[in-house]
Amino acid sequence: MMGQDSTPIVLRRNCKAVVIPAGFEIELNKNELVYITQAMGGSFTVYFEGSLFRIAGKDADALGLEPEPAPELPENATKEDFEKLIWDQIRTCYDPEIPINIVDLGLIYGIEVDDTDPQALKLTVHMTLTAAGCGMGEVLVEDVRDKVSIIPTVAEVQVDLIFDPPWSQDMMTEAAKLEAGLL
Repeated sequence: MMGQDSTPIVLRRNCKAVVIPAGFEIELNKNELVYITQAMGGSFTVYFEGSLFRIAGKDADALGLEPEPAPELPENATKEDFEKLIWDQIRTCYDPEIPINIVDLGLIYGIEVDDTDPQALKLTVHMTLTAAGCGMGEVLVEDVRDKVSIIPTVAEVQVDLIFDPPWSQDMMTEAAKLEAGLL
């Protein structure tokens, strides 16, 4: 299961981890030897005792790494700047089993911005999963919510998980298809 590029790390403290693909949370203990198999979008997939686990970016210090910096809006940001930042943040959300972000996978169906109060924006993200029974579904939803909610002026983020239309490989970008070996 471990690839050639896996990096061995001894955990510096106890930390929460999500079992892939089951989606339930456990705690990994300080001084355990894990292997980082994927580090994308600020979170980490590690291999430990025959299984894969996802460690959130906020726990990067447990791996001896720095967490990703919070996003910033430029002064006098336009609506287009803000929307681009939303999409950029969601592009940092990766399926923990494959190295493709969920935007390029075609899992994001749309974003609505309620700008009634420009200093307390409310966002609704419409997304799907590659399969309705995906054990990592709630983890991906939470990842989107967490990464978008830290954008300045965002007060509320709702993520609607929808399955109509059902996801298919046709929804992937050409780059994602190439990365997945489908072209």
